[in-house]
Amino acid sequence: MKKILSAFALMLSFAFVGLAQTEAPATTVEGGPIMNLETIEVDYGVIEQNSEPYRVFKFTNDGDEPLQITNAKGSCGCTVPEYPKEPIFPGETSEIKVRYDTKRIGKFAKRVTLTTNETVPTKVLTIKGEVLKPAAEPAGLPVEAPGLLGGEN
Repeated sequence: MKKILSAFALMLSFAFVGLAQTEAPATTVEGGPIMNLETIEVDYGVIEQNSEPYRVFKFTNDGDEPLQITNAKGSCGCTVPEYPKEPIFPGETSEIKVRYDTKRIGKFAKRVTLTTNETVPTKVLTIKGEVLKPAAEPAGLPVEAPGLLGGEN
């Protein structure tokens, strides 16, 4: 009986060792382009309607191969990104310019999805803020009012 239990324990230990070996070893990819953004979120803050619509995301290629942005897409038609079409070489800095339609009143949070040639090919940038209605202009003096400023009494 002892031999059977010992053999069973031995087989069980081999099974556990075998299962542990089937896990994929962790590998790290070295080299290639690396887009290092200064920030992934830009806050417009509270702005008036029709304010400056552009904000900029600056980045550096900290990798050892040229970085290529192949696409940049806003989450809706009110968010339009402009990105460099030419490769950004290692050590170079560039920017992605995002235009938000500031004639729209209210709070907003929009995304821009970038597609690059990095190991992880997509990055998501965010813009947010609030657009207020312009301040109402104060009512002026009437042009021709009797009894005011030399008008008839």
